[in-house]
Amino acid sequence: MSRIGKVPVTIPSGVEAKVSANHLSVKGPKGVLSRDFSNLIKLSLDNNNIFVTPAIDVKPSETSKDVRAMWGLTRQLVQNMLEGVSKGFSKTLIITGSGYKAGIIGGMLQMSLGYSHDIVIAVPQSIDIKCDKNTVTVSGYDKEQVGLFAAQIRSKRPTEPYKGKGIEYEGVVIIKKASKKK
Repeated sequence: MSRIGKVPVTIPSGVEAKVSANHLSVKGPKGVLSRDFSNLIKLSLDNNNIFVTPAIDVKPSETSKDVRAMWGLTRQLVQNMLEGVSKGFSKTLIITGSGYKAGIIGGMLQMSLGYSHDIVIAVPQSIDIKCDKNTVTVSGYDKEQVGLFAAQIRSKRPTEPYKGKGIEYEGVVIIKKASKKK
């Protein structure tokens, strides 16, 4: 039995949810999200709660490992959709290094990261970006899109372990390695 999957998801105030077969549509103040889920899982809407259950009726001890994994995953995806359209998600990236900086120019994120050229990344429609000189905040209502775009930014110059220069998520501690000694 999935410990995460059996907990019902409460719909926040100001959010509308529609369930049809294995399709969920959610509309809230931040935006609209919809998603198709696996046939192994059944979604149901009742009294301002969304219930996620396995589609096959078997004893909990006989439920296959795939169904249990999909059960917990689906419940968490539903929770993220509801939280995203009501509150939204954000990730903050810190740029460390002399001369490293970021800015927004014409809907594009432009970063100077110590290369011979500036790195320019197109910002997707569903993502909001705020830049200071060495801080980039990525926010939006789709958790998957926010995480992917933040990872794409970080991949341009990951923090290196010797001097600590590069791009890192806020709150992550970089343990520096000792340099070579003579």
